[in-house]
Amino acid sequence: MRFISRTSCDGVTEQLFTLGEIPGALWTPDGATGARPLILMGHGGGQHKLAPGVVARARRFVAECGFAVAAVDVPGHGDRPTDPEYDRIATENQARVDAGEDLAPLIAGFQALVARRTVPEWRAVLDAAQRLDHVGAGPVGYWGVSLGCGLGVPFVAAEPRVRAAVLGLGGALASAEAAARITVPVEFLLQWDDERVPRAQSLALFDALASAEKTLHANPGRHGEIPAHELDSNVRFFARHLR
Repeated sequence: MRFISRTSCDGVTEQLFTLGEIPGALWTPDGATGARPLILMGHGGGQHKLAPGVVARARRFVAECGFAVAAVDVPGHGDRPTDPEYDRIATENQARVDAGEDLAPLIAGFQALVARRTVPEWRAVLDAAQRLDHVGAGPVGYWGVSLGCGLGVPFVAAEPRVRAAVLGLGGALASAEAAARITVPVEFLLQWDDERVPRAQSLALFDALASAEKTLHANPGRHGEIPAHELDSNVRFFARHLR
């Protein structure tokens, strides 16, 4: 893990890094030493590691809980180069939607394809972060909605270090099999009027989770309209399960 910049604001240090071809960001308390919980955050489609929502959540987890937080650009996003195969699939999917096909299965198929690459990448990022003196091998959490959910479900299912996860705005078409292998506590966010993920598919994904402790947080509104109070709940959730 090679750090390329370091800034500090309001008690939170932000370090940008690269790990091979993976660009990422790490947030920790100023002057942090010793092991602490680490949350890996997955950004949404068309976003990146420094999207405002990602940064705002990361800073809350660090400032209020003393955690470390890491986020990386998934392939084709942020500082990653464009991927001709992914661009081709996206163009084909848009043409199929324009011709009247259902969007949800197309999104599910694309996310399943990308997850085969991101799961090993994210595990490598965790390995590298936990070797840092100011992060260490503490408990791990995962936060990701929308694309971050579609890629996060197979990651959480495959990674035994993850002890709790916030997921949501995702459906069961591509993720139900992996969800059935998730047993850690989960907080699941659903927008009741989601125009991108059918409500029935989101409910089916929640139902597929094998976790003994899982809570469904359903709010009115469209896909990108998660209410601000859900972040307060996310902070409490991770504080309870990662400390």
